[in-house]
Amino acid sequence: MAKRIDLTQVSEADLLGLKICDLPLTIEDSWLGTCVRKLYNELERKGIQFKPPCYLADEWLTPDGEPVVGIAFFLAHPVLMKLERKMMLDIEGGTREWCMKLLRHEAGHAINYAYKLYRRKRWRKVFGRFSQQYSDTYRFRPYSKSFVKHLEDYYAQYHPDEDFAETFAVWLKPHSDWENQYRGWKALRKLQYVDILMQEIKDKHPFKKDGKKYWRVPSLKITLKNYYKKKRQFYAEDFPDFHDSNLKRIFIVREKKYKNMPFASDLIKKYKKNIVESVSIWTGEKKYIINDLLETIIDRCRDLKLIFTGQEETAMLEISTYITTLIMNYIHTGRFRRKK
Repeated sequence: MAKRIDLTQVSEADLLGLKICDLPLTIEDSWLGTCVRKLYNELERKGIQFKPPCYLADEWLTPDGEPVVGIAFFLAHPVLMKLERKMMLDIEGGTREWCMKLLRHEAGHAINYAYKLYRRKRWRKVFGRFSQQYSDTYRFRPYSKSFVKHLEDYYAQYHPDEDFAETFAVWLKPHSDWENQYRGWKALRKLQYVDILMQEIKDKHPFKKDGKKYWRVPSLKITLKNYYKKKRQFYAEDFPDFHDSNLKRIFIVREKKYKNMPFASDLIKKYKKNIVESVSIWTGEKKYIINDLLETIIDRCRDLKLIFTGQEETAMLEISTYITTLIMNYIHTGRFRRKK
């Protein structure tokens, strides 16, 4: 029998060399056990008999059609949570409140699959076609009142299955007062339907009590180093240095000999309104998206201490072209940069 690894005694370099399948992790021996029990108690208080089996996986997920809940493995140990924050700048589900939000969402998927609710004609009328294809990305409407707001990025708008899971999560949360919170919203009709559905199934056994636990920790032969390499590539746009190489082609880093030259961040701020107006007109994109992108670029220029030494007009032409290119990619792919 292999010796159990004490992660608190492993250097970061050695930790990154470990395979995920070799990590000594369980839900029960971590704070996640408390969160799962809380989820089960919430379901029980609502009269729902089915308790989705939970397991540690490579990320938060509920496999399509399988009434089980996968919890991101790195949450099961403080050393791995620290590594996740260092590598990804954040820890998805890293607080009890956030963890419970994700558990309620995934439980919505699991219950949908366990009772095959998506096959109901009324379900399709309220949420849409379950068979609708998932896309790699999605465009959302921030001010829509047709969807509940639970997870970030307006996730309910991604797919009918996500819409149901998000609506279920809002319905399940104790003391959420959804009837008043969503009064006057079209989303209230969805919440009311979920309430009716749960009353119908609460005393019934599910069609499917368990499912295949895909991407379980014991099956993950990848090292932590390669896991984060792939993960960082996928989420490249979320890192501060995403724009660095292109910004340094337009501007230059301040040095002593350039100490009196104007900062690029100030230049972009000066013309920001004009850039937003122009890019919005020619791309048709919403102004707030362009504005948010510009704010990110301004902050990054400031962090890098970038300056410009040529003509304002030339610098603004180049930065406007760069912004337009990013926005056009976003319109067609949902991402600012095309995947290689």
